Amino acid sequence: MTNFTMPLFSVAVPEIFVLCMACIVLLVDVFVKERFRWVTYALVQLTLVIGFLLTLQQYHDYPQPIVTFSGHYVLDKLAVLTKLFIFVVSFFAFIYANLYIKERRMSRGDYYILGLFAVLGMQVMASAYSFLTIFLGLELSTLPLYAMVAMQKDSRVAIEASMKYFVMGALASGLLLYGISIVYGATGSFEIFGMAGLLQNASSTQQAALLLALVFILAGIIFKFGAVPFHMWVPDVYTGAPTTVTLFIASAPKIAAFAITMRILVEAFPALTSHWQHALIAVSILSMFGGNLLAIAQTNIKRMLAYSSIAHIGYTFLGILAGPVDPQGYSAAMFYIVTYVIVAAGAFAIISILSTHNIELDQLDDYRGLNARSPWLAFMMLLLMFSMAGVPPTVGFFAKLGLLEALVAAHYVWLAALALLFAIVGAYYYLRVVMLMYFEEPKSNLVGTHISVTPSLMAAISINGVAALILGLLPSGLIDLCRISVS
Repeated sequence: MTNFTMPLFSVAVPEIFVLCMACIVLLVDVFVKERFRWVTYALVQLTLVIGFLLTLQQYHDYPQPIVTFSGHYVLDKLAVLTKLFIFVVSFFAFIYANLYIKERRMSRGDYYILGLFAVLGMQVMASAYSFLTIFLGLELSTLPLYAMVAMQKDSRVAIEASMKYFVMGALASGLLLYGISIVYGATGSFEIFGMAGLLQNASSTQQAALLLALVFILAGIIFKFGAVPFHMWVPDVYTGAPTTVTLFIASAPKIAAFAITMRILVEAFPALTSHWQHALIAVSILSMFGGNLLAIAQTNIKRMLAYSSIAHIGYTFLGILAGPVDPQGYSAAMFYIVTYVIVAAGAFAIISILSTHNIELDQLDDYRGLNARSPWLAFMMLLLMFSMAGVPPTVGFFAKLGLLEALVAAHYVWLAALALLFAIVGAYYYLRVVMLMYFEEPKSNLVGTHISVTPSLMAAISINGVAALILGLLPSGLIDLCRISVS
């Protein structure tokens, strides 16, 4: 009979709180009258703020990693910092969604409750320390997203996008689960803690089985990131989903996916480093090449940003594959994905702000002469596009510079040169948006139209846009946090 150790529930207080609040908000939304629907939004935002504060307290209370819940849960700097970023990005995403879904008469309660359960799943992913909890968190975070994509019930495009996302997601989950089952069959354990030691002492047959498991697990991870060759769902879902749902999908889940990638590749499979490095090199090159090349041909800005996200994931993988040689690669990769999420959220937010009165302004031509209609929004979009393109002094420049330095230090000079070439190609379609906003006349149907923005939306997008500049001018604080979290 095995000895049972009582879990340390105090380390999971943020998750327990968010779960309880999600259930409470669900009940409140059922019984509250229509004119008091704002209560749901207020409670969800309050939940995120308190969850952030509880997690921030853990950063100081638990300086050393703690493994509990029978080895399935870990609280370390990586988990805490990932959760903090998830709370911040989700808070802003819900601010941007408030007016958008209200104008389209979408179910506000369903949106926020599903979003809150997705945040809970991302929290579980951040602290997952076994393949079982990784899978649990991954499914808890993605299942609400399938429903959120289809929330605009009168849109056939949204329903189609949701079905594609669901079918492809189910396939990826099956691949991941099959890989996990092979790991358990070969080692008799789900736990990441100690997996490296098991691999070192594994027989040749076990090594072969684990290499096969790595292939399936990598396929599942690459799908969740939306990288080549499992990228087919990204442009269709980004384009078909309501813009605020696209914003949410393109932001917080990518930070959580980075956390589980670090757990699996770096902590669980260090003995197979050479194998997953070669796989990531191929995925990175194909993602940067395919994402940037296809983005150039797009006339829909959401679709353009979808393909660009594929390229940015390729850049992120560059840091991870350089990490085993130069640990700076891991911190550079985390810095890159965090700053990309901030910038991408701002870009989709501006699209949602402009798409008022049930009119989606998602074509590139709709942004002609935006500076004449709303100079401040045009300036915010300029900062965000410059950051994505890697133009100094925005944060995107330092994010790319950090990755290139890590690649050179890891003796991947040829890969750094290739990444630089793709970055130059990618700059074209970002600067094209800037050119349209500042050097073209507005479309005839948009001439003289007034863009009304609520104070809360204007404040949120201003913080988001200016952050791309401030973090570029003063990047050291965030870089140090990323370095500490992955050390």
